Amino acid sequence: MRARLMVVVVLINLVAAAISGAVIIHKARTATEVETAASLAVVEPLVAETLQALQDAPLPGLFRTLSFRFQGLRHVRVTLLDAADRPTEAGTPREGTRRAPRWFARLIAPPAQRHEVPLLLRGARIGTALVTAEPSDEIDEVWGYALALGLTGLSLSLAMLVILYVAFGRILSPLAQLAAGLTRLEQQDYDARVDRPDTRELAVIATRFNRLAEALGAARAANLRLHRRVLTAEEDERRRTALELHDEFGPCLFALEANSSSIARIAGTLDEPARARLIQRTDDIAAIVTRVQTINRALLNRLRPAGLGQVPLSRCLELLVREVARHHPEIAVEGHFAPLRPGYGDLVDLTIYRCVQEGLTNALRHAGASRVTVEVADEDGSLRLTVDDDGSGLAEGRDEERGEGRGLPGMRERVEALGGRLALVPREPGTGLRITLPAGTLEEEAP
Repeated sequence: MRARLMVVVVLINLVAAAISGAVIIHKARTATEVETAASLAVVEPLVAETLQALQDAPLPGLFRTLSFRFQGLRHVRVTLLDAADRPTEAGTPREGTRRAPRWFARLIAPPAQRHEVPLLLRGARIGTALVTAEPSDEIDEVWGYALALGLTGLSLSLAMLVILYVAFGRILSPLAQLAAGLTRLEQQDYDARVDRPDTRELAVIATRFNRLAEALGAARAANLRLHRRVLTAEEDERRRTALELHDEFGPCLFALEANSSSIARIAGTLDEPARARLIQRTDDIAAIVTRVQTINRALLNRLRPAGLGQVPLSRCLELLVREVARHHPEIAVEGHFAPLRPGYGDLVDLTIYRCVQEGLTNALRHAGASRVTVEVADEDGSLRLTVDDDGSGLAEGRDEERGEGRGLPGMRERVEALGGRLALVPREPGTGLRITLPAGTLEEEAP
């Protein structure tokens, strides 16, 4: 904006200079025509007066006197010719030195004028005075005036441009602060504020910006509180569901398994073929019970990871990585967990666990990696989680969330609800998942 304003000022100065130059040239041309016409009008009376005063003088002396008197005239050039129309030595004009350039002289000079004044002495013609308009003196004066005016105007214009450049910088500096504040808002930093400038219009914008940032911050805080409540309610429901499956469904499966074993023992006392048929049926029931127990344990682990909240977080993560490595022996899965506190609160522990779980799943299913490394560290009051693989990486032009399946949006919502940040970064080779969470235990909010 400052550059554009400076360009506008320069254009205005150029237009003003062009108009001023045109006015100066017009006025100078008019003044030169008037001065030249006046000088031409003086020549004839001067010749008559000189001849009247020097009637008895010899011709050479007369011509020298005329030439001397003509030298005092400005804006005209007089050439004296004798009776045979030959230039006299006394009447030959001398060329002066011109200061104005030829292009300027052509702009100022009036149309060429020439006038012949006969030299009559006692009724006889003794020669002729050829009078030619010569406005070079006037043009030189105008050129000097225009040059001085132009240099003065140029100096003033440069000084004004410097002053305006500094002034525009000071006036527009709040806009740079506002742009930086908008960038921070775009990055979801709602603590951004701008100083109130002295300019009234910009002060209004700064005030509205600060109010907007404050409102966005309040809305984000309210959304985070609501999201935490939703997560807390969701985890409470998961916990209750897991508890009911464990306390109600587990004993029922155990009873089915015990009854199946009892029926198998009773069948052993019967005769064939009833015994064989009963034993086959009890074996089928036992196989079904075993399969349902396996499904139940997997479902319980998805609802609520075993041991989470009862054993240290690092131990739960080690068991998770070990289980994943056991199911994928062809891939090197490593876990590095710096000294961590036993727990960071139910929501934080569960979020870290789920993010490690989902990060491993994405790397193993979608990346085609041969090595996956998981790290969790407690640094400067924040938990930092990284999952790196050496797979195919993110496809060019693909959205992060679409590129890593449907699990990433859920992870992002959970992380941002706890005030954290999640990002996918390209590596050579592969992809890296970066998550930062506040390490402090979050206080549960009553709904």
